[in-house]
Amino acid sequence: MDRGQKTEAVAALNATFKQAGVVVVTRNLGLSVAQSTELRGKMRAAGASFKVSKNRLAKLALEGTDYAPIADLLSGPVALATSDDPVAAAKIAVEFAKTNENLEIVGGAMGDTLLDEAGIKSLASMPSLDELRGTIVGLLQAPATKIARVLVEPAGSLARVVGAYAATGE
Repeated sequence: MDRGQKTEAVAALNATFKQAGVVVVTRNLGLSVAQSTELRGKMRAAGASFKVSKNRLAKLALEGTDYAPIADLLSGPVALATSDDPVAAAKIAVEFAKTNENLEIVGGAMGDTLLDEAGIKSLASMPSLDELRGTIVGLLQAPATKIARVLVEPAGSLARVVGAYAATGE
């Protein structure tokens, strides 16, 4: 890479860090091309990204962002998983690491909060933003359903009583 390409790479990484809701640092212990492609596909489907970057360029890109504390985690062959959703990147990375011993979770950050491996795993166990939205919508709709049921029930009871009288012939 020449100096211009490095400057562009640092600027792109810096923009990614400024927009990300979470950054997960993983250690690549020999992922094959097929495994990396599979992981990138899963990340993309979840709205996240997975990038391998030179540690020095990533450290430069971290300057001036909330994720500056993770610079200490960038040593050796690492890759960065990022997403706007605070749970998506962590969830995919942890699930992939469970089935593949060549990917190790090192740590990460959510905003300016530094997370260790256990913190990333607990973050991954939380429901995603879309799941939380679905739960909230369900909770908001439940009272309306109950009100409708209460309003319809007296008419249904009256209809059953009239039907019972009609069946007896009175």
